[in-house]
Amino acid sequence: MTTESQAPAAADPASSPTAALLIIGNEILSGRTQDANLAHIARTLGGLGIPLREVRVVPDLEAEIVAAVNALRARYSYVFTTGGIGPTHDDITAASIATAFGVPLVRHPEAQARLERHYAGTGMLNEARLRMADTPEGASLIDNPVSAAPGFQIGNVFVMAGVPVIMQAMLAGLAPRLVGGPPVLSKAVVCSVPEGTLADALRAIQADFADVDIGSYPAFRQGRVSTSLVLRGTDPARLEAATERVAAMVRALGDEPSVQDGTG
Repeated sequence: MTTESQAPAAADPASSPTAALLIIGNEILSGRTQDANLAHIARTLGGLGIPLREVRVVPDLEAEIVAAVNALRARYSYVFTTGGIGPTHDDITAASIATAFGVPLVRHPEAQARLERHYAGTGMLNEARLRMADTPEGASLIDNPVSAAPGFQIGNVFVMAGVPVIMQAMLAGLAPRLVGGPPVLSKAVVCSVPEGTLADALRAIQADFADVDIGSYPAFRQGRVSTSLVLRGTDPARLEAATERVAAMVRALGDEPSVQDGTG
């Protein structure tokens, strides 16, 4: 069993904080369910100055979850998981994360009390639902204002529900625990120049602005080519300068770009 002391230490959250997302569930990998959480998590963390750097999807298998959690928590400041904390037999996330940290799975008294209050008078609180109060020993709870069953935090790992409305409420509640950096800002330069025509000049701009991420995203609508050049960075002045260079490049190629502001 891998213990917390045996695993490499996580990066210091206050020093260039970064994040990873671990999506857990056979239903995602089978295609039966489409993930609806990634975009929201990425935007929320970007606004907090915590860029999302990696996303993994693993099945409901303990060994896969343990390996992914231990790899990600050693590499990134924060790890967020979604899925697998319900009452059914295949909801094994809590137990798997306890194994990853080398601690026992215990029934959290406050989590149990919340479930008892939520289900009071309904006759619905059975042993299966009480399993949602089981957390790794030493974990702290993440509030669930939607359906009471909490998520939890252990170390730099935050375990949340997979249901989007519940996940979003949990993420909003835990945000004050996170130490972020400058918000990730973005601009988009939209044009009708094919990205193959832009490639060489865009490569030169990226070399001059290594601190700004520049991505090229083509689209084809009604037979017409459209290219969105999305720039992301934390320094407003550098982002503005890079955006001006990209817009000037498009104009030099005979098109008038549309420049749009954004965040994340």
